[in-house]
Amino acid sequence: MFLVPHVHSPSRSRASALGVIACVMGALALSGCDDSGSSTSIVEANFGDLSCSIPENEMASGGVPPDGIPALNDPEFVSADDSSVDYLLETDRVIGILHEGQAWAVPHNVGWWHEIVNTDLPGGPQIAATYCPLTGSSLVFDREVVGGATLGVSGILFQNNLVMFDRNEPSSLWFQMHREARCGPADGTPFPMVAAFDMRWGAWKDLHPETLVVTGDLGRGRDYTLYPYGNYEQSQELLIPMPGIDDSRFRKERVLGVPEDDNAGGVLFPFGILRQAAPGSLAVAEAQARGGNVVVFWDQNADAAMAFRPRINGSDLSFRVDDDRIVDRETESVWRLDGLAVAGEFEGERLQPIAEAYTAFWFAWRAFHPESVVWELPGGS
Repeated sequence: MFLVPHVHSPSRSRASALGVIACVMGALALSGCDDSGSSTSIVEANFGDLSCSIPENEMASGGVPPDGIPALNDPEFVSADDSSVDYLLETDRVIGILHEGQAWAVPHNVGWWHEIVNTDLPGGPQIAATYCPLTGSSLVFDREVVGGATLGVSGILFQNNLVMFDRNEPSSLWFQMHREARCGPADGTPFPMVAAFDMRWGAWKDLHPETLVVTGDLGRGRDYTLYPYGNYEQSQELLIPMPGIDDSRFRKERVLGVPEDDNAGGVLFPFGILRQAAPGSLAVAEAQARGGNVVVFWDQNADAAMAFRPRINGSDLSFRVDDDRIVDRETESVWRLDGLAVAGEFEGERLQPIAEAYTAFWFAWRAFHPESVVWELPGGS
């Protein structure tokens, strides 16, 4: 999250994850964040006297002050064929949002460097599209709960995850994967989510050729073609060690998770298992979560999984993959990854996405939702 926040030279951004982590761990050691009753806590040093429902000795400095990683406020969105979008490869990942028939994309490439994009969708809502590179977590929030105030990067980490602050007086601190405030006047307030899709840019464009996307001409001195975290996604290294997390699976495998309201439980769908479930490029997974049926569509080409309520116009549906197409058993309508029916009786209908579902790295999901269960292949095969 805070590995190289002030790098402007593209050549420096290729530092190895281990070397960069070592540098930031030095910053952590100097941050004054400890549990020894020091006179100034990490929250107090940066935000004044805010009460927190999370012990402050469980928080850590990311090595930069508030706004040391600059959030974006109302950046320009351009068409997918705009020349400024040449910073994106087809395989780069984006956070996709659908609103009143228009598609929007916030690339991970932008999230690597800014972590938060505050923007107002036409006619509402006012959203914050957030990406934490250390936990691989993509979540989009509705800023109405903070009165439309923009969010900034606090410089604080909790379990390697992004902690945000709102620009109210006084501020509250919002913990991304907790999906709520845990410090300040809003402590305990849930942060409502907006349904979002995390997938490869090429796949998002194929689904939504009319999409708008954050321009690469942001004037911030960043090279958005370069991933500034070295080999972090491929390594076993974490910025802050988390020895209590079950690492029986690869730590940084992506999973789609559907959390329960209590935040401790939920169902997670590891991408590796979904790949095994796919007879071709597509797979379907069904489970119970959030008090009802959930269906997950997987697309190998998009490297993405999406969760929906399997119900249209009062009718419950079940799904299977037939000839590398997702079809419902009730009408044989054909469905695509983003929940739209493209043929059959339900053509033009769209399944309701589960707004609370999001994609993150395995280790992070297990840290924030320790009682969640892992979806397995039917029959345990």
